[in-house]
Amino acid sequence: MPTVVGVIVRKIKDKVYADVGRFDLRLNDKVLVETEHGIEVGVVCEKEKNFQNGEDSIGKIFRKVTQEDSKKIANNEERNTRAYKTVTRKIVDHKLDMKLTYVQYTFDCSKLFVYYTSETRVDFRELIKDLGHILKTRIQMVQISVRDESKIIGGIGTCGQVLCCQSFLRVFSSVTIDMAKDQELSLNTAKLSGLCGRLMCCISYENDTYKNIKKICRK
Repeated sequence: MPTVVGVIVRKIKDKVYADVGRFDLRLNDKVLVETEHGIEVGVVCEKEKNFQNGEDSIGKIFRKVTQEDSKKIANNEERNTRAYKTVTRKIVDHKLDMKLTYVQYTFDCSKLFVYYTSETRVDFRELIKDLGHILKTRIQMVQISVRDESKIIGGIGTCGQVLCCQSFLRVFSSVTIDMAKDQELSLNTAKLSGLCGRLMCCISYENDTYKNIKKICRK
C-alpha cells in the first residue's frame, strides 16, 4: 500500500490523497500534486498514512513548490482574473440563469474550473464550447452551494473573526433552528444567519458544548 498525505487543492478546498513518493513532507507544505485534473497546487493538511482501499482515488506528489513555481502561480492568478471577465461576459451573452463565483486554472493550465451558484438547472453546453474555443483549455463547470460560495469568497463574521468555513471548517454540518432554541439564542433569523444567508455553522458545532455546559451547571 502506498504512503499518502492529505492535500487541500483549489479555492474550494477539496481534499485529495497523494502518494508521497520520495518526498519528506510536513503539514502546511506547499506542493504540486498530480491529480485526475492535471498538475495542481496544494497544501499538505493531513499527515502520512497508509492508503486504504475504498478511500478516494489518490494522486501523486509531483514536487514541493519552488521559487519558479511561485512565479507561475502568481501568473496563473492573473490568468484567473482575465478568465473570470471572459466567463462573466459569456454568461451574459448566453443569457444563463447562474451566478459566477470564481474561476481557477490548474497549475499547468490544462483545465479551468468554473464555480457558480444557481437555483435552477443550467444548460451550459454551448457556454462550454464557446469558452473552450476562446480560452483554449478544458472547462469544468462546478455548481456549488451558497455556503461554498462564502468559503471561496471569504469575509468577516458577526463575531469579528474570519469566517469559519474559510479558516478551518472543512465539512458543512446540518444546522437547524432547534439547535438555536436549545442554546436559548434569539430566534431572529437575520441575527442567526451568516454571510451566506444560511444559519451560522457555529450554531451546529457549538451545540454539543452548550449541552454539556448545561449538564454541568445542573449538578
